[in-house]
Amino acid sequence: MKANRAQIERALTAPADTRFFLLHGPDESGSRGLLRILASGMGEDAERIDLSGADLKADPARLADEAAAISMFGGGRWILVEQAGDETLPALEALIEAPAAGNPVAVVAGALKTASKLLKLALAAPSALAFVSYAPEARDADRLVLELARGQGLIVRPDVARRIAVDCGGNRAVIEQELIKYALHADASPEAPKPVNHDLVDAIGAGADEGDLSCLVDSVAGGDAAALEAEIARLRAEGQEGITLIRAVLRRMAQLARLRAEVEQGNSVGAVMASSGKSLFWKEKEAIGAQLGRWRPELLAKAISRLVEAERQVMSPGGPGNVAADAELFAICRQAARLR
Repeated sequence: MKANRAQIERALTAPADTRFFLLHGPDESGSRGLLRILASGMGEDAERIDLSGADLKADPARLADEAAAISMFGGGRWILVEQAGDETLPALEALIEAPAAGNPVAVVAGALKTASKLLKLALAAPSALAFVSYAPEARDADRLVLELARGQGLIVRPDVARRIAVDCGGNRAVIEQELIKYALHADASPEAPKPVNHDLVDAIGAGADEGDLSCLVDSVAGGDAAALEAEIARLRAEGQEGITLIRAVLRRMAQLARLRAEVEQGNSVGAVMASSGKSLFWKEKEAIGAQLGRWRPELLAKAISRLVEAERQVMSPGGPGNVAADAELFAICRQAARLR
C-alpha cells in the first residue's frame, strides 16, 4: 500500500502489523531518516539483521526465516535490506505468504520506475507500506533545518535556516551532519538550547574557508581523473583537507539529485536548467547541465550516501583521514567516467 508521510512515520513507530516497508525514491537520505524512526521504535537493544538484494536472490527463503526468528539476545529484532531491486521479489512474496513474521523488514531502494515489480508488489500488498522520498524543495528544506535543529537543541532563525539549507544542497543527511557539528561546538542540547547565528556558520559551516573548489567538483562529477588528481594536489598544497573536499562534492551531488527529480517528472534537462535561474552560478551552468544529463537518480543517491559515510570515516578518531576522502572522490569520478 502507498503511504503518506504521517502514515509511514506512524507505522514505523509501531511496526507490528506491517510485513515490510519499501523506502524508495531519489532522496536516499530521506529514506535513511525514516529508518531511524524504525530503529528508535524497536528500541536501543534491538538486533538488526543486514541483508542485500544479492543475498535474497541467492536464498529467497532466508528473508521469511529471519522475519520469523527469535532474537538471540531476547529483545526486539528487525531486518534491513539494502541495494534492493526486482531480484528481491521472490523473497518478499515468500515473506508476505509466510504464516508468521514477527520481525519487521525495511527495504531501501533508490529511485524506482513505475514498472518496477518490487514497487508494484509493495503497493498491492495490504501488509506492506511503500513511501517515496524526494529531495525537499527550498521551503521544505528550510522547515527541515528548523525541525532537525530543535532535536539538537539549537535555536535557528529562518534566515540562518535558509543559508544552512542552501549550503547543504537541501540534503537531509548533510544538514544533519552540519547541525550535529553546530550543537557540539555550542554545547547545545534539548535541555539547554543554544542559538546558531551567521557568525557560527561563517566559522565552521559547510561553506567556510573552501576557496575555489569548482574545478575539483567538476572533475569528480564529470569523470576526469587526471584533473581530479591535479586538483587534489593543488588543494592539499593550499592546506585544504578531506572534509572540505567531500562537502563541496556533496553539495553538487545533492544539487544534481534535486534537479534530476524534476527531469524524472517529465521535464527536459534544458527546461530544468532554464527554470533554475539565479540559483545556479552562471559559470557552472554548462558543466551542471552536462552532468545532469548523465547522472541517474539511483547513482546520485548512492554517491551521496557514500560521501556521507566517507565524511564520517574522515572525522572518526584514529580513522583513515584524508585517505578515505581521496578514495571516495576517485571512486565517484570513475563512476562518472562510465556515464560519458
